[in-house]
Amino acid sequence: MENKKTMLQVKNLSYSIDTEEGKKYHILNDISFDVNQGEFLSITGPSGCGKSTLLRIIAGLIKTKKGEIFNNSKKPAFIFQNYAIFPWLNVYENIEFGLKMDGVKNNERKKIVKNKIIEMDLVGHENDFPKELSGGMKQRVGIGRALAIKPDLLLMDEPFSNLDYFTAEKLRKEIIDLWIKYKITVIMVTHVINDAVEMSNRVIIMNKGPNAKINSINKIEAKFPRDRKSEYFNKKIDEVRKKIIL
Repeated sequence: MENKKTMLQVKNLSYSIDTEEGKKYHILNDISFDVNQGEFLSITGPSGCGKSTLLRIIAGLIKTKKGEIFNNSKKPAFIFQNYAIFPWLNVYENIEFGLKMDGVKNNERKKIVKNKIIEMDLVGHENDFPKELSGGMKQRVGIGRALAIKPDLLLMDEPFSNLDYFTAEKLRKEIIDLWIKYKITVIMVTHVINDAVEMSNRVIIMNKGPNAKINSINKIEAKFPRDRKSEYFNKKIDEVRKKIIL
């Protein structure tokens, strides 16, 4: 890729699955966009437009033969909607997991995990298992585990959808702070327009599925932290909402 500041490029990507009737069901059609290093990009659109499928293709969890993905990331991490933390491991062990897989030495692991436990406000819960945690705390563990490996690309799939309003509000602000602190490139899938506008440099709007395409890519240029009550914020909300075709 010629642009050294480009973290990821998706080019002419399409994806379909075979139905039980032997036909092709086309989910994504000719998707193309770039993501800059250090950018926070959100992908939104109607339910069923293939947002999460697209994110999983970018992550390599789903394979497609149509289109190309040029990925300059050396260390990606994924935060799932349903937390995806291991029920048989406690908080400390869950956050430590990726570091163990990377072969990080024990003393270094201890330092990193301790730091993430403090950073994610999990002090006192190191020995708790997932069944003992609230939804917000489970997501904090998932975020701590992702950040522990020092990713340069963070992929988030509806990270707030299973959380109550107040927990989601607090976690959004914390993620923005962490993004700014670590200068990570972030791609977030969300169905909540307000979240996309509050957190992102750009918002991709996809058309309804099947055969979904990108409808528009919208810049959000307000400084952080953003005020949801401001005139600019509400103007951007209206702009994005009008471009979503249900």
